[in-house]
Amino acid sequence: MSVPAAANAPKVINKPKKKMGLGRYLYEYWPLYLLVAPAIIYYAIFAYGPMYGAQIAFKNYRAKLAVTGSEWIGLKHFIRFVNDPFFWILLKNTLTLSIYSLIAGFPVPLILAFMINEVTNKPYKKTIQMITYAPHFLSDVVVCGMIAMFFAMDRGIVNIAIEALGGQQREWLVIPAVFKHFYVWSGVWKGAGWGTIIYLASLASVDQEVVEAAVIDGATKIQRIWYIDFPTIKPTVVINLLLSLGGILGTSSEKIILLQREPTIMASETYASYLYNQGIMNGSYDYTSAAGMFQSIVNFILLSFFNWISNKLGEASLW
Repeated sequence: MSVPAAANAPKVINKPKKKMGLGRYLYEYWPLYLLVAPAIIYYAIFAYGPMYGAQIAFKNYRAKLAVTGSEWIGLKHFIRFVNDPFFWILLKNTLTLSIYSLIAGFPVPLILAFMINEVTNKPYKKTIQMITYAPHFLSDVVVCGMIAMFFAMDRGIVNIAIEALGGQQREWLVIPAVFKHFYVWSGVWKGAGWGTIIYLASLASVDQEVVEAAVIDGATKIQRIWYIDFPTIKPTVVINLLLSLGGILGTSSEKIILLQREPTIMASETYASYLYNQGIMNGSYDYTSAAGMFQSIVNFILLSFFNWISNKLGEASLW
């Protein structure tokens, strides 16, 4: 009785592949590492390197003694910051500006992206994008200078228009209640166009066959945006919202300082401008390091909390 040839065939044993060592991995994929090397070097020098100096938040820092030679005082600076009578005013102003900026500024790039995405004429679409992107490249100094010029007494275009309509000129920049509107809406104008880039990139992945089917079924543009476009970019929107909520205690110190006037200080002073004045102007590096660290810790806790909520709701998350 003959034995089938297949029965005598040697058995092939699939051995698990050896894990590639770090050296071998670097050798195989060195072009990729070369591409990311500048970014790694940048963050190593300018992001992680300065963390060594963060320890002055726990020290009575003296420049002549350097970081290592300064006296260790523990949480003294943190306690001083929290007990400062100005602390709650700073918290109120910071939250007011940040929440107002989030409510006013977050939806605008999203809505603008949907509008631009609906434009079919390519030259017209590119023109709109160029016009809306342009303000992003203006520095805060220029933006604040424009505000000061437009709302100036006597020669400001806004006051001239108000006077021409029978109204009375006002010195707008010294009105505390108006400050937050200048701060927020100048930021919205400057960042709206630039913020559409990531949304337009996500909208490019929308399945056009689904869109065409919706058009055939009689769906309106609003319905297509709500039921097709928005669900596609929803993870991107959630991630952006999480990052915005995580930085709720962050404001632009440059813009605040440039727009600030003496009558508006109590309504405009935030953590960012306070740290600048105390650290750069007064030289209290150890105290402001502690205050800045406190702000960063609170931001991280908020980011973790909102990320946890997003996970629980089954939405996109950072980790």
